[in-house]
Amino acid sequence: MRKMKVLVACEYSGRVRQAFDKIGHDVISCDFLPSEDDSPFHYQGDVRDVLAECGKFDLMIAHPPCTYLASSGLHWNTKDPSRQAMTDEAVAFVRMLMEADVPRIVIENPIGRLSTAIRKPDQIIQPWWFGDDASKKTCLWLKGLPLLVHTNKLPGDNKTRRANQTPSGQNRLGPSEGRWKERSRTYQGIADAMAAQWGNL
Repeated sequence: MRKMKVLVACEYSGRVRQAFDKIGHDVISCDFLPSEDDSPFHYQGDVRDVLAECGKFDLMIAHPPCTYLASSGLHWNTKDPSRQAMTDEAVAFVRMLMEADVPRIVIENPIGRLSTAIRKPDQIIQPWWFGDDASKKTCLWLKGLPLLVHTNKLPGDNKTRRANQTPSGQNRLGPSEGRWKERSRTYQGIADAMAAQWGNL
């Protein structure tokens, strides 16, 4: 396996960075938030700084903020016109990431505006395909990479109620200041599959 230089953009949890580091890659994460694991291989700041100053990367996995992109919040744009400008800015940020000078790129986001503003995702995955008893449709836009193959698909289908869901299918996390942060973490099974499959090309 060739050692790759990997950038994990917009990640504060360290889960994807740790998964690639564990198998021997040269990896750095960046986010405006500090890393939860206090890693020295985390840059607290703008991903554009890292792309400009750290030389060429072999792979970038980006988790751009979905606050103004996810379908669940887009209905607010008609009630608050100022939100539309934020959505447009978020789309422009994703375009910049997609056009970065990196041969292999992954953009991860929930179902939402990117599918119509840019293009439909290459793949939609679920945490329960990778061993986590949770439901969360996650879209992947890929450049230079194969589709992610499920590694530990749990019994059931998309209608099966998972551990993170209420009987009505909603997420169990109630409204709170930190809800967005809890929901934005990459599930461990997905992080491990990304490292095992895309880190071994």
